[in-house]
Amino acid sequence: MKPNPPHPARLLLAALGLILALPAFAGGVAYVSNQKGNVTTIDLDSFETVGEIDIGGASPRGLGVTADGKLLVVAARDKGDLVVVDLQTRMVIKRIPIGKNPEFVRVRGDQAFVSFEPASAGGPPPKPGSKEAAELQQKRADEKEEPARIAIVDLKIGKKTAEITGGMETEGIEFSADGNKIIVTNEDDNNLTVHDIASGKLLNTIDTSPYGNRPRGIKMAPDGKSYVTTIEFGNKLVMLDASFNVVKVVATGDTPYGVAFGRDGSRVYVALARGKTLQVFDAANLTSIAEYPIGDRCWHFTFTPDDKHILVACGRSDDVVVLDAASGKLVKRIADKQMPWGIVTYPKSFGSLDTP
Repeated sequence: MKPNPPHPARLLLAALGLILALPAFAGGVAYVSNQKGNVTTIDLDSFETVGEIDIGGASPRGLGVTADGKLLVVAARDKGDLVVVDLQTRMVIKRIPIGKNPEFVRVRGDQAFVSFEPASAGGPPPKPGSKEAAELQQKRADEKEEPARIAIVDLKIGKKTAEITGGMETEGIEFSADGNKIIVTNEDDNNLTVHDIASGKLLNTIDTSPYGNRPRGIKMAPDGKSYVTTIEFGNKLVMLDASFNVVKVVATGDTPYGVAFGRDGSRVYVALARGKTLQVFDAANLTSIAEYPIGDRCWHFTFTPDDKHILVACGRSDDVVVLDAASGKLVKRIADKQMPWGIVTYPKSFGSLDTP
């Protein structure tokens, strides 16, 4: 007896399931947080903006994607929460209260780590050494203002489960090679602090004030044997060994911000916010080997998943700059953004806000 042929409806459902299981874009998608708008999506085949995710006009900054590509999480500065987006429907499915001024986001496994700043005054910081800077320091001391913290969010249950106390105005977040420690940059304290993730205990403090003011970005090398951090108001790039000892300090261009290694770890890339270039260093000796022109106040950047291009979010020129990763030549300017702050991709790739 011959088996019955599949019902047409079952065939249609199977086909639809296959389509839904496929990635929307063969080369992947970039997600861009626009501080004066929402999150926009860029097709990494055409380098065209193909969509917008409405997070409620909350001035998005840090963002990250889960490893399975199902969720996008976004720090919403104006509402003090973490927005969770279902990437299949592009709809907000949860808003998780974090605290005042959430900014930097890292996603690891089923957890999101989000820096927030109860004492942040908002707006650009006063010039180091100025009367305004001294007055702000005194105000914080008089009012016993709270240091920044890193919220740990369980994405499975959609709740903040713990907090780690950082310094004043904690910015960048990185993890140790063994996965047990978190390293953060504390802008207003001019230091890096290392904490045990499980207990929140402070393990180490690295003073960066000899090299300038306001440490910003921090990244671990792909082999886990070193870290680099940028000193914004010092124009310095600092390298630390696996034990967090400073081993080398070199000059950068004007106002270094986001930083990342390439996939093979041979190069370090630094976005110069006021220098309007992406500066490239040899990771072995921190020799500056190239500068790629970008835009105005470019804070964060990412490689594409195939490592062939670099996309840079340029906040003051309202565009995303696409570069050829091998040559640094300009490929395209995607000029429809609204003060873009952060950028990540799926599939996940190397960049100033994420790693695969």
